[in-house]
Amino acid sequence: MTTIRKVIITCAITGSIHTPSMSPHLPITQNEIADQAIAAWEAGAAIIHLHARSPQDGRPSQDPDDYIPVLEQIKKHTDAVVSITTGGNPAMTVDERMRPIKAFKPELASLNMGSMNFANHLMLDRFSDFKYDWEEPQLKRSKDVVFKNTFADIENILEIGAANGTKFEFECYDTSHIYNLHHMHQRGLTRGPLFVQSVFGLLGGTGTHPEDLMHIRRTADRLLGDDYRWSILGVGKSQLPLGMMGVTMGSHIRVGLEDSLWIEPNEQAHSNAHQVTKARAALENLSFDIATSADARDILQLKGKANVGY
Repeated sequence: MTTIRKVIITCAITGSIHTPSMSPHLPITQNEIADQAIAAWEAGAAIIHLHARSPQDGRPSQDPDDYIPVLEQIKKHTDAVVSITTGGNPAMTVDERMRPIKAFKPELASLNMGSMNFANHLMLDRFSDFKYDWEEPQLKRSKDVVFKNTFADIENILEIGAANGTKFEFECYDTSHIYNLHHMHQRGLTRGPLFVQSVFGLLGGTGTHPEDLMHIRRTADRLLGDDYRWSILGVGKSQLPLGMMGVTMGSHIRVGLEDSLWIEPNEQAHSNAHQVTKARAALENLSFDIATSADARDILQLKGKANVGY
């Protein structure tokens, strides 16, 4: 991994971990998602990691029709790199999860690098008052759901990305996922530099101890050498502490309401831009430069927003 001075901030606007009733600040409709994405970019996020939701009830959606209004507004009002999820929701099939990637041919797309337990049922200990009838059952089901990402699934997604000129935000929740990525890279199925998003703190994946982060860094350095760019995703309260630790070790950082609803202990963030602003201030206080979207395209060797399908 190369040494960096310009730090890429990725902002994950909304996602499948949190449900609408958990925060009044979580964007649900297309206009809300687009507005928060634009504000996050204006605050300093070079990359917008994007999920869509059904505007009727906030249910996670991979329907391309639910993406179109958001993508059009982001492209019109920003220069942001957009990374569209292929994770969607763990209960979806891989074909369902891939629909927006096939339709829109983005510069980046996320790719989970292994099957895993993907559990967020413990949120029921904190949240109990739900607006929509799907929220509580979805959280309960996560106790007995395997997020399927087999080698066949990964190869299929990589092939679709290669045909589209789409590169990947490789979401690695465990040491084995680094090995899986190394395996794919050795076979020539991936194109460097690899954008490795190390995920810490989700039940079913790697924890949040600093030793976990250092172990993942050592493993990635050993297996991937200089052909990767690292980023840290800390879930919940670990978002900024682990992110800042990673940055001092050479990583980029991901923040956003998909991964954490919080800005301080017992205080919810009032927007995605709120988290980006705090991360940016911390980085600048450490004398790091904030990467623009143009910088991110150069660092990750992306195809450019003129070549997307939306």
